[in-house]
Amino acid sequence: MVLNPKVIFLDMDGTVLNHFNKVSIHTKEIIDELRNRGIFVFIATGRSAGEISGVVPPGFQVDGLITSNGMAGYIGDEAVYEHSLSLELVERIIEKARENNVYYELFPYGRPRITLKQDKEYVEDEVKDPKPESVGINEWLSRKQAVKEEIDWKENIEGSAFSKFYFFARSTEHIDQWKDELDQLKKEMNFTTSISSIHNVEVMVANVNKATGMKQMLQHFGLSEENTLAIGDSNNDLPMLEYASYSVAMKNAADLIKEKADEVTEFNCDEDGVYHFLKAKFDL
Repeated sequence: MVLNPKVIFLDMDGTVLNHFNKVSIHTKEIIDELRNRGIFVFIATGRSAGEISGVVPPGFQVDGLITSNGMAGYIGDEAVYEHSLSLELVERIIEKARENNVYYELFPYGRPRITLKQDKEYVEDEVKDPKPESVGINEWLSRKQAVKEEIDWKENIEGSAFSKFYFFARSTEHIDQWKDELDQLKKEMNFTTSISSIHNVEVMVANVNKATGMKQMLQHFGLSEENTLAIGDSNNDLPMLEYASYSVAMKNAADLIKEKADEVTEFNCDEDGVYHFLKAKFDL
C-alpha cells in the first residue's frame, strides 16, 4: 500500500458501479469518510458528465470528476478543462460508421448525446433482444436505455464541441472490424481510441486518456503525483493505473488488468469491492 495516500482515483463501471449501474450507499459513505480525513477522492470514468447523476446515490460527492476518458474535468458544475473532437473528424467518423452499420453515440458538451435519424434503424437493431451472452448486463442496459430515452435523434450534427464518440456492436467480430477501420483512419486523422469491454470502442482527442486527466486535476489542486491510489477494472483504466503510485484492480477485472496492478480487491463490483478495500486499507 502507498505510504499515507493523499489522493484516490476511482473508475465507475465495473468498479464503484455494480453491474446494474448503481453506486451503493456504502461506497458513498466511505468516500465521505475519506474526504473528511482530508484525502482527495476523484472519479475517473469513461462516462460523460451528464451520465453520472443518474447512477449515484443522493448526496454523492467527490472532489472532482474526470469524464469521457480524460476529455473533461469538473469540480461540481465548473469545468477545469474540456478537450473537443473537431467537427471535421466527427463528420468523417459518422460517414464511416454508416458505411459499416456501427452503433454510435456522439456526446456534445452541454447537450444530450446524438445519433442521426438516418442511422436509427440499424442502431436500434444492435440492441434488440435477446442479449448476446458475451455482452455485460451493465453495458446492455445502458444501451437499451440510451436508445429508448437518452439519444437525441437529429437530422444533422448540432454544436461544435464534442467530448467523445461511443461505439457498440452486439458481436465481437463486428466491433473488431470497426476497430480496424478506425486504425486505418488514424493514418489520415489524429485521434485516440479506448475500450472498456470487448463490445465497444470510444474515440477521443489524440493523446488524451485518464492519466492525462489525472495530471490536469492534480495540477489544478496543487497536489503531488506521489502517494496517489487508483482503482479500476478495464483497458481504459490502464493509463490511470500505470500513472498512479499504487494501482488496484477489481476482482472482476480481466487478467491483463490484474497483472498490471499492484493489488487485486478481495470482492467484485457487485459485492461492494471498493468499499471493502478502502475500509480495510484505511482502517475505517
